[in-house]
Amino acid sequence: MKASVEAPSNIAFVKYWGARDLERAIPNHPSISMSLSVCRSLCTADFRDGDGGADDVWLIEEDGTRRRPDAKFSERACRHLDQLRRLTERRGRFVVGTRNTFPSAAGIASSASGFAALTLAAMRALGREPDGPELSSLARLSGSGSAARSVLGGYVEWPRGATDDECFAFPLAAASHWDLRDVIAVVEAEAKKVPSRDGHRLASSSPHYARRRELVPGRLETVRAAIHDRDLDALGPVIEEEGIELHLIAMSSRPPVYYWRPETLAVLARVRELREEGVSAWSTMDAGANVHVICAAAEEPAVATALASTAGVERVIRDGVGDGPRALASHLL
Repeated sequence: MKASVEAPSNIAFVKYWGARDLERAIPNHPSISMSLSVCRSLCTADFRDGDGGADDVWLIEEDGTRRRPDAKFSERACRHLDQLRRLTERRGRFVVGTRNTFPSAAGIASSASGFAALTLAAMRALGREPDGPELSSLARLSGSGSAARSVLGGYVEWPRGATDDECFAFPLAAASHWDLRDVIAVVEAEAKKVPSRDGHRLASSSPHYARRRELVPGRLETVRAAIHDRDLDALGPVIEEEGIELHLIAMSSRPPVYYWRPETLAVLARVRELREEGVSAWSTMDAGANVHVICAAAEEPAVATALASTAGVERVIRDGVGDGPRALASHLL
């Protein structure tokens, strides 16, 4: 009745921003992402059949010590566990331990990897092994739409269709198809002040949001083709537009949301300089101050060196396309 897994974070090439139904994480349009290899969430779920009482959620440090998460995270995790219990018609309580290999709530999709890992570990502890579409749909029920993509590896699109039954992710290409790298410039490791869910909720109040929805179908087609053809020069401009536009909409929402830091602008400028120097490197960002720089494997060392020497960069995470969730041989609890 105990299961442990790890699931990848992901970086969206075409962003999920704004939703038709935020509580059920049903988006206004599809998104496309790349699952990562280094940035991952580990989770152990221990289901105690017939045991009464409340679920117990712990954050696990690298040395194995436990600490309580903040109330919002704990409530959200327990609410999701309630849903999974009801769906499987099981009675009992969970003890859960989780940790990330990267900064949490800092715009590197820790909710995506965290709730993907929690969903899979809990379902395995309940004696169920859902397939890809079902697992994606279950992860989405956590309220983290991006978790629907983190249950798969490689290059992923979500959702397949417009209905609730079709609101699951599906693979576009395996990780082995294209060895892209993601060099992450961390300029703010602390949790952002405005959660992504609040940004989603405000997105439609931006006067630019309607125009974004008109542009997304063409961008989706371009990104699908670029992944198929392994064409970074076609992919790069689109992912930069998408990264800037998410923040343009956030900053023009009512009230406005500011995720960028001055150091963010310094990193964006350095990426443009790298291209002027002949390095094919392209920036994108999720809801946070940190910058993801997408490049070919051969360019990764030069990109990492350049970002590490940029003023305001606290650390650089060298990541890249990776496989999906996998079982862990040892438990966190």
